Amino acid sequence: MATMKNRPSRRTLLTMGGLALIGLSGCQRKMVFNGIDVSGSEQGRDFELKDPEGKTRTLADFKGKAVMVFFGFTQCPDVCPTALVRAAEVKQLLGKDGDRLQVLFVTVDPERDTPEVLKAYTAAFDPSFIGLYGDLQRTAETAKEFKVHYEKVSTGSSYTMDHTALTFVYDPSGKLRLVLRHQQSAQEFAQDLRKLLL
Repeated sequence: MATMKNRPSRRTLLTMGGLALIGLSGCQRKMVFNGIDVSGSEQGRDFELKDPEGKTRTLADFKGKAVMVFFGFTQCPDVCPTALVRAAEVKQLLGKDGDRLQVLFVTVDPERDTPEVLKAYTAAFDPSFIGLYGDLQRTAETAKEFKVHYEKVSTGSSYTMDHTALTFVYDPSGKLRLVLRHQQSAQEFAQDLRKLLL
């Protein structure tokens, strides 16, 4: 049987209750996203690819902006155009914060996606979008860093590319935070990006 001496005082209980509530409210403030939260992930730590002007680009070039990275190829019949149309819509939905978003399109088909082709392709969706490329080895290394799958699929005398259709999102400090699924809407993308741009 507890004695009066061992029993916690009313003030102690109130303090403990208050701390518990603070702890709970802290948990509730954790951001909830439509996409997959990959904060702290070891993938997609950086890249070193060229833009259509031949300038080497890394994540550090886009510090201060949210960055959306999508892997694809310019002859893609549906997934890639859909992803870039959605990205342009997301930029519009963000309003003035749209200027704080950088969209990067990384080609998995550098043999056909020349700098000129990449530049014209991304500009067709938004002049601010940047196409990035590397040689075959650099492309493979970059895809591995992001855990992105791609492969050539023969189509008679030519070929197409099978590839992962995910969008990777970095916060303005350059940390990978989200992976967004191709099935998600522009509104869902924009909701998540607004939280990262706060």
